[in-house]
Amino acid sequence: MKNIAIVLFQLGGPDTTAAVEPFLYNLFCDPDIIDFPMAWIARRALAKFISTRRSKVVAEHYQEIGGGSPIRRLTEQQGAALEKALSPWIHAKTIVAMRYWHPLTNEAIAALNHEIYDDLVFLPLYPHYSFATTRSSLKEWNRQARDGLAGKGRLVENFYNHTLYVESLRSRIDEKLSELRKPEDVFLLFSAHGLPLKLVKAGDPYPQQIEETMRLVLARGAWANPRVLCYQSRVGPQKWLEPSLTQTIERLAHEGVKRMLVIPISFVTDHIETLHEINIEAREEAEKLGVEEFSMMGALNDSPIFIRALADLVLKAAGFEQGIDTPRDK
Repeated sequence: MKNIAIVLFQLGGPDTTAAVEPFLYNLFCDPDIIDFPMAWIARRALAKFISTRRSKVVAEHYQEIGGGSPIRRLTEQQGAALEKALSPWIHAKTIVAMRYWHPLTNEAIAALNHEIYDDLVFLPLYPHYSFATTRSSLKEWNRQARDGLAGKGRLVENFYNHTLYVESLRSRIDEKLSELRKPEDVFLLFSAHGLPLKLVKAGDPYPQQIEETMRLVLARGAWANPRVLCYQSRVGPQKWLEPSLTQTIERLAHEGVKRMLVIPISFVTDHIETLHEINIEAREEAEKLGVEEFSMMGALNDSPIFIRALADLVLKAAGFEQGIDTPRDK
């Protein structure tokens, strides 16, 4: 049985409120986030200015969801579940590489150097490829890699249209709708993480992949509910993908919509964007505007169907001709 090391790329998040400022500094030091002519000269100073200025408010947000981000814990749970799901085929070892907080990429590389493996698979936990996520994580890996690791390994580039991933979203939506009275009357707000338009103009495929995921999920779910796609988490003055989640809630409320279900379509783990931005900030705004019932679907986290999707991706990346991608509600 083959030994396969699996590197799980994820953005990461501060595990304590004290970690918020250095986390933000790492985020805004990323050249795939802060990029303009001659940016390399000012990037660190600008990152320090932004992180210092924003840290107090952001730390308060993390305090409201328990004092820190749960993303590391949830990602490690996904990794453990993935190892178990793969056990009939391979000996799998998952290693988490967070882009902006611990365990950082260099820590993941150090952990990998202590493993014995036959093959290496990079599995970004970003279903939709973007310059700001998958490409950024892979570039950081190659910058930090030593001992011939740079450029090595098999990359799962995306899985936005994977049968089991789509099914895991469909199942999660149905599960949430079943908890609501008259679920057929609820307006479905599919919310994806935003992206600066300059990246889209540079050829980033992210918005097209988001739209395709939504199309596939709706086709599989066959709900008659009204629905809309919007974007969240905008930072800075530049133009981002629209409409925003806030704009959408405001428009729908003014049109008389009283019941909403927000579906975080691009997030595979619950963290600040779901737990605070949607479930606290957007909820408060909706209620102020007269929305009577505001619900949020939780992220996939370690959903069994989603874990099977990840297992199928790993097996196929590792060269197995047959995966496990037949949908099954279990």
